[in-house]
Amino acid sequence: MRPLKVFLTGASSGIGRALAREYASRGAILGLVARRADALRELATSLPNPNAASIYPVDVRDAEALALAAQQFIARHGCPDIVIANAGVSVGTLAAEREDLDAFRAVMDINWFGTLATFQPFIAPMRAREPVDGWRGTLVGIASVAGVRGLPGAGAYSASKAAVLRLLESLRLEERPHRIRVVTIAPGYIRTPMTARNPYPMPFLTDADVFARKAVRAIARGRRFVVVPWPMRWVAALLHVMPRWLYDLLFRRAPRKPRDPAGDAR
Repeated sequence: MRPLKVFLTGASSGIGRALAREYASRGAILGLVARRADALRELATSLPNPNAASIYPVDVRDAEALALAAQQFIARHGCPDIVIANAGVSVGTLAAEREDLDAFRAVMDINWFGTLATFQPFIAPMRAREPVDGWRGTLVGIASVAGVRGLPGAGAYSASKAAVLRLLESLRLEERPHRIRVVTIAPGYIRTPMTARNPYPMPFLTDADVFARKAVRAIARGRRFVVVPWPMRWVAALLHVMPRWLYDLLFRRAPRKPRDPAGDAR
């Protein structure tokens, strides 16, 4: 059985690093994308088979650079079986603060546009390949439970992840006739450098390697939508149906990530 080919953004730390290590442990051929070349090199050399990992130091806001990385991966390894758009940032923001506008734009560009820019170069090659077990490939987006409702002090992050949820939903409908699966994974609180800066309790906090194992299993099954860890699925469902008056009452004084418009938690 041939190894899986996986292309993954945001691979240098947190969830992305855990996913890379999990797929590497399963013998996958990897295309690893992140901005920091040194972190990518360190990750690749730590994997069981460093020669099976190609690294691409790219900012996901640069669609042309992502397209070039996709072309290079395909030229070397062929069309990937799985493309995972994982790169993301989370910073505390306030809409009333003029200096936060750049942070709002950056978060949306990285989290939402970066997801689209990651997938786009691979859609045509996936459509053109022969199906395997009835499918031509899988596009995976890492969304968030935070995209279900707008959280105070996290308007940029919540809005970007809500946009990711809707983008993935649209893509799922568009690509199913072409036998391309679209999987949405919505993490709750995962122990990463991004959540390390949260100065408040994080229910059901889950280690990144545990998340990665569960996510990889869900991707293999072609799950349309999955929340990890599973108790957060019920939290997300409750938030989704909660009346606005009750949501406002419960969350208007919710604890917030420290405001840091110049920060970058990738």
